[in-house]
Amino acid sequence: GFTNDLSEESLIRIAREGAAALRGDRIYDICGWRRMAERCINPIRILPESVSKQRKAEQLRLASAAARAYHDAVTQTRAGYLEVMKHVLVANSEGIWGEENRTRSRFTIEAVASSATEKQSGHLGPGGSEGYELFERINVEDTAREAARIAVTMLGAKPCPAGKIPVVIDNGFGGVIFHEACGHGLEATAVARNASVFAGRLGQQIASPLVTALDDGTIPNGWGEMDDEGTPTAKNILIENGILRSYLVDRLNSRRMHTAITGSSRRQDYRFAPTSRMTNTFIANGKSTPEEIIAHTEFGLYAKQMGGGSVDPATGSFNFAVLEGYMIRNGRIAEPVRGATLIGKGAEVLRDIDMVGNNLKRAQGMCGSKSGSIPTDVGQPMIRVSSMTVGGRG
Repeated sequence: GFTNDLSEESLIRIAREGAAALRGDRIYDICGWRRMAERCINPIRILPESVSKQRKAEQLRLASAAARAYHDAVTQTRAGYLEVMKHVLVANSEGIWGEENRTRSRFTIEAVASSATEKQSGHLGPGGSEGYELFERINVEDTAREAARIAVTMLGAKPCPAGKIPVVIDNGFGGVIFHEACGHGLEATAVARNASVFAGRLGQQIASPLVTALDDGTIPNGWGEMDDEGTPTAKNILIENGILRSYLVDRLNSRRMHTAITGSSRRQDYRFAPTSRMTNTFIANGKSTPEEIIAHTEFGLYAKQMGGGSVDPATGSFNFAVLEGYMIRNGRIAEPVRGATLIGKGAEVLRDIDMVGNNLKRAQGMCGSKSGSIPTDVGQPMIRVSSMTVGGRG
């Protein structure tokens, strides 16, 4: 249950309603709460509330102007700035007491390029658990020009051919495929109900030996510190050299699965019950350089920027749009192509990764699931999948 009325009467009513919904005896004897020490892995230098609205608006004006000035074909821009500041306190009947301040900032820019017959867009959205110092880390004009470049490049691209071919997926937001098609299947929310293709497979080879994947809630200024059940976030190795080592486990599902919690319980806000969710999830660096991966691909698709898609967590089947794509011919990046879609199953993609780069990069996004919409990081170095179904024009 939840309420935003903190009067004694309201709080007792919510407690009684929650107790009435449970079956069986639930008796706790709390002798005192154990306060969790703050680790301060997300230091904030410039509180967003200390910066004027005019200064923030100027950043958006600069970004919009830079995108429009990139090319005459850029006809629309949308720049945004998000700041969230909240204080979170967790006190539970097992004696845990944890609290922390959470500040996050994000800048987004979308550029739309138009011709007489079509429109194409480019979008970027850097951010993190940081304050207004975000704008010292990024240059909004450079970011806007990059979004405009994507839109203009795709405006003049030819339709992508369809077929089953090797696919090279670039670093950064390319990791959204692992996040959606595999990461959600490693959350105890699905595993405990046996609604995941990875349920019951701990210790088994589920991926190429080249693949090591982590969910690391200890990355400074990433998404982590204390989870929403008062547990310190952790560095969880999910897959090690292709072997499934761990799931992401919250308190309720740890009891169902008889396994340890992993500091992975998150929720949008107090209106949602917390459950197992990802924080900063990525495929670790390999040994190949990006240049080697491209040079060793005689023919295929280079997915430089990924867009949105859909996934069935129970089967891992996915369908993702490629926001910026190019054909690879004779070991070289060739002409840009638009309308490409990557189709497959997460478990198959993991097995078919045959090259992993050494240029790991993370990118920010929002993830929606049972406990609401939360900020997450995806990431990977450049990878090559030996064979994938590419939707386009046959």
